[in-house]
Amino acid sequence: MRTGVWLVGARGSVATTSIVGALALRAGLTDPTGCVTELPDLRGPALPAFADLVFGGHDVVACPLIKRAEALATAGVLPGRLVDALAGELAGVEAGLRPAPTGATQAERAAAVARDLTEFRDRHALDRVVVVNVSTTEPAVAAHPAHHDLAALRETLAGSADVLPASSLYAYAAFTAGCPYVDFTPSTGARLPALAALAEERGLPYAGHDGKTGETLVKSVLAPMFAMRHLAVRSWSGLNLLGGGDGATLAEPAANAAKVGSKQRVLGETLGYLPQGDTRIDYVEELGDFKTAWDLVTFAGFLGTRMRMEFTWHGCDSALAAPLVLDLARLTAAAHAAGRHGPLAELAFFFKDGIDAPTHSLAGQWAVLCDFVAGLHAGAGR
Repeated sequence: MRTGVWLVGARGSVATTSIVGALALRAGLTDPTGCVTELPDLRGPALPAFADLVFGGHDVVACPLIKRAEALATAGVLPGRLVDALAGELAGVEAGLRPAPTGATQAERAAAVARDLTEFRDRHALDRVVVVNVSTTEPAVAAHPAHHDLAALRETLAGSADVLPASSLYAYAAFTAGCPYVDFTPSTGARLPALAALAEERGLPYAGHDGKTGETLVKSVLAPMFAMRHLAVRSWSGLNLLGGGDGATLAEPAANAAKVGSKQRVLGETLGYLPQGDTRIDYVEELGDFKTAWDLVTFAGFLGTRMRMEFTWHGCDSALAAPLVLDLARLTAAAHAAGRHGPLAELAFFFKDGIDAPTHSLAGQWAVLCDFVAGLHAGAGR
């Protein structure tokens, strides 16, 4: 199943690491460590092979992909030997990247995106294209009446005012072009009623949002532990230190608030209440593409005895996110091939704030994901 993966933010760290990783897997130069779709519980015939993935994308910057990969290698994110070995393949992907379209209206820009997607699918004779948003985090969207009605949205997009944030405009363009959409960011994406109606009209699946790669991944394991042991979490405070482009973006208060809100929801929805404390995200340029999170949890046990727990998470965001991007592209393509449409709640395992997530426990999400993928494989085998 030849599958296009169209990356919004295609020259960013996560996208570049995803592309290099997929090319290295295709060439047999690395192992699929971090790709959960290669675990025995999920591997099977319904998923496109890594060799079947073809990459394209949009970005607002023009830095060549090979230069971005070399910079990531210098920073210790990518092995330099892989970048050198894959230089020719990276040049081939570079030829398929496009500048983010411009236009007088959002309708014009969406139409240009849809044309790029259609041309990409036709040029490479692809069975389908999955659009994955890995661009920078946006502030929360301001409410607008057109967000709730597809006909009104189509009419409003032709006007001079911008009614959709970029992530949602890409979702609109993807659905218009017949492409599933995945939002790996905490931006609004397809999470508007009018866009849900468009996906339903076109029979397309979508998933998101905000990839679960670090501190929140740990929270999704620990919070159910406290709940199942009937321990009272009195406070949970976290400090996240980020470098790189993501950290710089989150230095902007509105984008920071959107990200923090996504991270905090895991606690309230898992515990059934929101303990004291908050999550802070600070930009530390020197950290580059690495991030550190420190959390302090205070809790009470039997007879009200006060106790505490601390943990520190230090990781490379791009190396944690990239295999999940590949997993999500493969799973969403398989769901589309199987005729699934609407929100893919079963993919909540991958997200901090999964759409229609049946549970926020990582173990529970894993069980749901395994059942979902088993059904996809069973259908592919018929």
